[in-house]
Formats: sequence, C-alpha cells, structure tokens
Amino acid sequence: MMSKEKTRKDKPKVKDYMTTDVVVVNPDDTVKEIAKLIKETGHNGFPVVEKGIVKGYIAARHLILREEDEPAYKLMTKDLTLANRETYLEDAARLMFREGISKLPVVRETGRMAGIITNSDVIRSQIERVNPDKILNMKETLEEVHGLDVTVKKDFVKVNSLIPTQKTIYEDELEGRIYELKKGLAEPIIVVEKPNKNVLVDGHHRAVAAKKLGIDEIEAHKLIINRDIKIGLEKIPEKTGIDNLDDIEVVEYASHPLVRLTKLYGKNKNYQKNN
Repeated sequence: MMSKEKTRKDKPKVKDYMTTDVVVVNPDDTVKEIAKLIKETGHNGFPVVEKGIVKGYIAARHLILREEDEPAYKLMTKDLTLANRETYLEDAARLMFREGISKLPVVRETGRMAGIITNSDVIRSQIERVNPDKILNMKETLEEVHGLDVTVKKDFVKVNSLIPTQKTIYEDELEGRIYELKKGLAEPIIVVEKPNKNVLVDGHHRAVAAKKLGIDEIEAHKLIINRDIKIGLEKIPEKTGIDNLDDIEVVEYASHPLVRLTKLYGKNKNYQKNN
C-alpha cells in the first residue's frame, strides 16, 4: 500500500502550474499607465514589483475615482499573501479560497518574484491530472493476465498512430475538449504502446479533438510492452471495425449523460423551486 507521505510527494506543486511570464507594474507607475495596461492585457490586476521583489498588488478597483497621476505604491494592497514555488497546489488553492483571492504571487526562497498562480491554473491542474491508480491498475492487469513486464512512461505520441478502443464519442464533450486544447490544457491520454502500434485506452475525446485541430503529437501516459502479443483491448477495434480516429462516430443526437441530466434539471422549474 502506498504511504500517505509518498502520495503527498507525488502531488503537484505551485511551480508545476504557475505562470512565469507575469505582467507587473512598478511602484511609481501611475493610474493612467496602469489603466492602459489593463486595457492592453485584459488583466484586472498586477503584482507591484521593485527590483524583483514583490511590494504589493494593484487591481482595477484601486483605480476608481483616483487622479491619473497617482502612483501605484499609494494605492496598492501591501498586506499581501505570497506562495513559495514548493507549496503544494492544493494548499495554495485552499489559501486562495479562504482569503477570497483569484491570484497568488509566487516567490523564490530569496523573496524574488518567480511567477503567479491563478484560479484558472488550479482548475487546469484538476483537468490535466490523471488518477495514478488507474494507470497502476492497468499496468498490474496487463502484467498478470499476459505475463508481461510493463514500463510506464510519460511522453508524446503521434495522433495519427492511435488505434481507438471506443466506437463513439459525444459531440458536446468533443467541443469542450477542443476548447480546452485551444486554451492550452493538456490532459494526457493513456496508451498501450506495442512494437509499431499505439492502442488508445483512455482519452478518445481529446485525441479526436487534437486531430480536428491539426495537432501532430499529444502527451500520453504510455504503458510500454516490448513483446508483440495481442492484448484484450485490441479485440474491440477488431469487432467494431475501427482502425483509426476517423472511424470513431461523433454522436450528435445525444448529449453526454451528465450534461443531459443537468440541462434537464435546469429546464424543470418545479425542480428548481423545490430544491
């Protein structure tokens, strides 16, 4: 059984998901300059940094009814919560939730600015995270059933090389995956890699989305088998006649069960009133 300490060490940290290319302002920057920056970047606030050290944070609300020439250091929030790069992401998320903040500046051990973690980064971490138990269980099953030694490796795989094991996917879920990929979300798929063959086990919606977007390679957790023996999963494409991602049927006449259920409740006024 995996110890709690080992499980904790495997969890993502702030440094794994923080944005390092951060737009910052100088303490002497004026309201006029900051307002222009908000318009140019679409951000609603910025860390105030002097010589690499975070001095405060200034948001759009701080600029309201202020003179154009007032400097950031007079308006910024100085009592600022900071995170360390080694902070566990779940701890940073709890901190952001408790304090009601959407952005958390990240500093190095020296106190110098290293990046920023946002609510969007926290959400991205949840979308991208694959349950390690799922991969471990699949590895153990392959080894037990087929008497194999399976190596697990995180790497990239050619999208066009994938052999699907699922005949249909949902259109609404596919659209969601396309949106996520455009936004840079990168949930790895799961693939069984055999000699000259990549069997797609998990992540069919994302794989098809990547193909539709013209993405050549996709990140994957590979379960690598060095022997060319037929595994149980390969019976599915053989029986259904699906050889590649283009053979997967995109179901347009039905929504993903979860989406259909929530939409149904959303339209039911009696349900809304009684709950």
